[in-house]
Amino acid sequence: SRAITMRTEGFSGEEEESELVPSSLAPIVPILRAANAIEDENPRVAYLCRFTAFEKVHKMDPNSSGRGVRQFKTYLLHRLEKDEKETHRKLASTDAREIQRFYEQYCKKYLEGFQDRKPDEMGQYYQTASVLYDVLKTVSPPSGPDAKFDEYAEGVEKKKASFSHYNILPLNITSGPTQPVMEIPEIKAAVELLRWTQNLPMPRPDPTSVPQEIEGPVVNDLLDWLWQTFGFQKGNVENQKEHLILLLANMDMRGIDSARQGERQIHMIHRNTIDRLMKKVFQNYISWCRYLHLESNIKIPRDESTQQPELLYIGLYLLIWGEASNVRFMPECLCYIFHHMARDLYDIISDRREGFFEPPFQREGSDDAFLQLVIQPIYNVIYNEAVMGKHGTVSHSKWRNYDDLNEFFWSKKCFKQLGWPMNQASDFFTSPTKTNNNIKQRGHSISRRRMSKTNFVEVRTFLHLFRSFDRMWAFFILAFQAMVIIAWSPSGSLSAIFEPTVFRDVMTIFITAAFLNFLQATLEIVLNWKAWRSLVCSQMIRHVLKFVVAIGWLIILPVTYTSSIQNPTGLIKFFSNWIGNFQSQSIYNVAVALYMLPNIFSALFFIFLPIRRKLERSNAHIVRFLLWWTQPKLYVARGMYEDTCSLLKYTTFWILLLICKLAFSYYVEISPLVGPTKTIMFLGRGRYIWHEFFPYLQHNLGVVFTIWAPVVMVYFMDTQIWYAIFSTVCGGVNGAFSRLGEIRTLGMLRSRFEAIPKAFGKNLVPTHRGEPKRHEQDDRTSLMEKKFSYIWNAFISSLREEDLISNSERDLLVVPSSVGDTSVTQWPPFLLASKIPMALDIAKSVKKRDEELLRRIKQDPYTYYAVIECYETLLDILYSLIAETSDMKVVDRIRESLEESIHNQSLVRDFRLDELHLLSDKFNKLLSLLLEIEQEGNDTAKMTQIANLLQDTMEIITQDIMKNGQGILKDENRESQLFANINLESIKDEAWREKCVRLRLLLTTKESAIYVPINLEARRRMTFFANSLFMKMPRAPQVSSMMSFSVLTPYFKEEVLFSAEDLHKKNEDGISILFYLQKIYPDEWKNFFERIRPKDEESRKSMMDEISRWASYRGQTAKTGKVTNSTERPKLDPKDEFLKARMEDISLWASYRGQTLTRTVRGMMYYRRALEIQCIQDKNAKLDHQRTNSSYQDGESVADMDLAIADIKFTYVVSCQVYGMQKVSKDAKEKARYLNILNLMMMYPSLRIAYIDEVEAPNKDGMTEKTYYSVLVKGVGDKYDEEIYRIKLPGKPTNIGEGKPENQNHAIIFTRGEALQVIDMNQDNYLEEAFKMRNVLEEFESTKYGKSKPTILGLREHIFTGSVSSLAWFMSNQETSFVTIGQRVLANPLKYVTL
Repeated sequence: SRAITMRTEGFSGEEEESELVPSSLAPIVPILRAANAIEDENPRVAYLCRFTAFEKVHKMDPNSSGRGVRQFKTYLLHRLEKDEKETHRKLASTDAREIQRFYEQYCKKYLEGFQDRKPDEMGQYYQTASVLYDVLKTVSPPSGPDAKFDEYAEGVEKKKASFSHYNILPLNITSGPTQPVMEIPEIKAAVELLRWTQNLPMPRPDPTSVPQEIEGPVVNDLLDWLWQTFGFQKGNVENQKEHLILLLANMDMRGIDSARQGERQIHMIHRNTIDRLMKKVFQNYISWCRYLHLESNIKIPRDESTQQPELLYIGLYLLIWGEASNVRFMPECLCYIFHHMARDLYDIISDRREGFFEPPFQREGSDDAFLQLVIQPIYNVIYNEAVMGKHGTVSHSKWRNYDDLNEFFWSKKCFKQLGWPMNQASDFFTSPTKTNNNIKQRGHSISRRRMSKTNFVEVRTFLHLFRSFDRMWAFFILAFQAMVIIAWSPSGSLSAIFEPTVFRDVMTIFITAAFLNFLQATLEIVLNWKAWRSLVCSQMIRHVLKFVVAIGWLIILPVTYTSSIQNPTGLIKFFSNWIGNFQSQSIYNVAVALYMLPNIFSALFFIFLPIRRKLERSNAHIVRFLLWWTQPKLYVARGMYEDTCSLLKYTTFWILLLICKLAFSYYVEISPLVGPTKTIMFLGRGRYIWHEFFPYLQHNLGVVFTIWAPVVMVYFMDTQIWYAIFSTVCGGVNGAFSRLGEIRTLGMLRSRFEAIPKAFGKNLVPTHRGEPKRHEQDDRTSLMEKKFSYIWNAFISSLREEDLISNSERDLLVVPSSVGDTSVTQWPPFLLASKIPMALDIAKSVKKRDEELLRRIKQDPYTYYAVIECYETLLDILYSLIAETSDMKVVDRIRESLEESIHNQSLVRDFRLDELHLLSDKFNKLLSLLLEIEQEGNDTAKMTQIANLLQDTMEIITQDIMKNGQGILKDENRESQLFANINLESIKDEAWREKCVRLRLLLTTKESAIYVPINLEARRRMTFFANSLFMKMPRAPQVSSMMSFSVLTPYFKEEVLFSAEDLHKKNEDGISILFYLQKIYPDEWKNFFERIRPKDEESRKSMMDEISRWASYRGQTAKTGKVTNSTERPKLDPKDEFLKARMEDISLWASYRGQTLTRTVRGMMYYRRALEIQCIQDKNAKLDHQRTNSSYQDGESVADMDLAIADIKFTYVVSCQVYGMQKVSKDAKEKARYLNILNLMMMYPSLRIAYIDEVEAPNKDGMTEKTYYSVLVKGVGDKYDEEIYRIKLPGKPTNIGEGKPENQNHAIIFTRGEALQVIDMNQDNYLEEAFKMRNVLEEFESTKYGKSKPTILGLREHIFTGSVSSLAWFMSNQETSFVTIGQRVLANPLKYVTL
């Protein structure tokens, strides 16, 4: 099918021209964007810009042969005709003078004196100025513009190059303010290291590939040198340059220790960093060389004193990988390419001759020499094979996939057949349609045969059920045979095996084993028969020999068994006389011993793993010959065995499982059926009145078969049931020891909340080398103040942003920002709910001793915390309100009296505690008035009420509560009343207002607050987060020392954001998406309305009226029940922006609850927010004081540096495969998806979009051809996307293989970091889980795995649609039961796969 790349119905003119340009006309996009930018300032100049763009389009494609070019030229021409009539000159009488004066004004206005602007903003201004100069030259008379404009434009062009597009690191920006990310010491050191190009011989420059406007040296760093030497694409070089710098910087930051502080002050990348990076990058290459007995071509010249060669080798491999496209799925093919190019590289750098050298790869007039000469031929082979396979529908034996082609490079034959440069006449490059054709070459007729498969050929058949699991089938069949024989014995007990006759019969299982082995050998030949010609000779010989040996044992064992019947033997005699009297043994026993000898050796090797691992990893010819019988020589999966302890756990698990399974089968299934079977077999033929169901067979075998068939089926199937039981038990025990499920309910959360800060500090707070161990002795209050409260509040705020909790619930769940102002820990109010009213009841009931009062209050620690906090906060608020010294003295006397009574333990005697409830009511009214004044401003009436409430409060304290306080409020020698003057300056302080809100919550919160939050999803997330803090996990490092990582999400054409029409469109049942979501999430819908509604009542009522009016225009009306025609609906006032904003919020709310890209992007971007918060924590706690230097202190704020650290640690790339087609599509749905993706880039500036761009344009021969590119873009400004990298591809990637992996593969080159998380489009993430990403990444470096460290980590999933339907509920439970628990068991104790 043809891809949609043009507008079949023309251009509407409602969108900007720059966003409608066909891909083949991409160079004119800056001109049209400049026209749009200056449209308001000077429409005539904008017209001249579009006129220049039209001329360029006509020169680029005069025949309009490109896809969509004719339509675009027609639209632009009509636009020019219209603008020519409507626009007028403002600055001069001619167009030439108009553009000259405007150009001069523009440069002075935007380019002079504003060098402190952001690089993105300055880059746009310089781009527009450059476009204006091009237009000026076009419009000016033949003599050209004035010389002063040429000089000015030359300076603009130089500065413009300094503001080129960049992804994370602005490597080419040399003017203006330095970006914070470039001030990171490790980044600066890595950049300086790559720019050290001294002592390198220079390649002979190709004038056709170097732009003329570039002055100075083209080779600025090592990757530029590789670009000029090997003919890589410039986009690939810039992409991998940033990639390598970030790898070096991040790995160096992780390797910091106290011994290297002096070294870090001069910003030097440590040698160990480069060595570790080389080990990771070339791990597969070194293993490949050892496997093929090759000498590695990574050679360092002897006289080299720097690590420049190592960086060249690393850069070379990254550039090969970055441009390999689909060949990336063939890692050993990349090793082959690198092996030869590394040899060329060594020859060049070791040659010390002066002068230029000839580059090994160079194509005149092109910068894609490597792509065309190396990658393109291999891609053509892959593509032709994919066409032959017809997307996997053709038999696997008739075509080669990625693995088949890659296995060609597992043998040294590839060096002889391909050579270097690769021989295009090799059989490897033979097309599937040219197999066995004669090709004339140099006058001779030679036969070219298509390269065959190497190791494995798949044939689709159900017989694979036995072939693939032959050992399992053999074990169960032999065990069943042995158990039937034993149960058939006279005694029927297991001890009957020691009887000679029974033991002799049991020995027949080896004959059955020989038959099964023969069946397996036969299937190997039969199933590979169609692919026999594709197999290598060694495999053919192996299959034939195995078949011959199987036939031999199938003859030998029955014959020897028949000859040994006359000489029966028992189990005890068999073992006792085996060594001492060999000649008297039955020949059958000898045959069995010889038959079992290979299995005995296999068992020994299984027990002694080091020997087996060493043998399998060995490349010695004698060892490979001995192992050839058991398996073919393979490059992968060699020596993948765990340690002895893991082996014992694995073996114990399966032994116990099989014992239980076989015992159950014997005593429950087989043994009870033997007696009835014997009876049935010896019954005669009966006479039946009704129809005889079973025809008569000897011994009633038909009936016997009928009753045994279900038992046999259950026998073979119940192993899965036993595995489910064992995995559940082991998974549950493992989870219990891992402390899973300790907190499952809100009640358990409240009871354990006091221990959560300590667990948080243990796992999520990084340690610091050289810092004293005082943190281990800090009490829970200090830890709560410094760490936990900030993270907990961020978590609760995210729940509110997601509308899972209401405003009141948020206030009850957060920890105050003024934490530390009291002498006790300030816990969230939901833990202190009803504690103050409870304390008042306790005080009212205690009449005698203070000890009893204190004991009863301290029975519940949270009651004690609430009382102390309430008292101290109350004093703080009173002191802040008092303006007169005399009023201050009154409060001091009351406080001193209270503290003295507490010290003397006479509080119950000196105070009437049963009157405290009066004081509580007064304070509640006082706090409400204070908050109202803060919102409404100073009001004299309100201030009078506050003064009266303060006076009433003091009277209640001194007269009703204190027994000896009557003289405290005397007004002698005073001109004004006590507490008449109030100081309300503190009300403006947000922290002070927060204290008032929290105190009012403590005084008024009732018992129902213990059930917050109401939302079940919020409860689940809170309990899960709290429980996970108690699990065993690696301790989190500092953000600067964590492993960098990226997230990659593949996207095709799924929903991005629900539109208003989508939300209100009804299905066949009359139900809309919005109505459905409202019914499923009623509490979240209520919380959403609370979040977006205005605070004042009038605006709130207006909003509800507008939303109701808007809803009545769509769908079914309440009265008629009919669907309103769109032409009959009244139109809303276009000025009603308030309603439009609300509809956008509703669309976002609905999209976050559907399987949309918006939900996934929001979830993944939580990683960045979490890193920013954790960076701030690291700085504020002074856990990163070693990194303090001038670059951090001078000119840059801590917040900017935190953002820079987050930039280099986390990258998010969404691979929107058809983003380019959606951009120019006429289809409304596709265009809406493009705009929504663009809005996501504006919403999240660090989000990157990768897509496959299809450019259809005429080539040099005038023929139209399609070219494909991998493109990375980011959002700039508020409405544009900006191209960062463009890398040409050998063809369309998705034409080979499947869409999703190919979509991921083309975008993986734009990811950064040492770890990659692949997330599907319908997945989500939470902020609280993002806080633990540092711990997850530490698993890759954990020492508990020994030498076999994991390379893949799996995280459990939560099915958020589990409550939608019964099927969704079942799938959710299935995920928990059979995936989460099953994966836990496979990891421990089975350790089933070495990752």
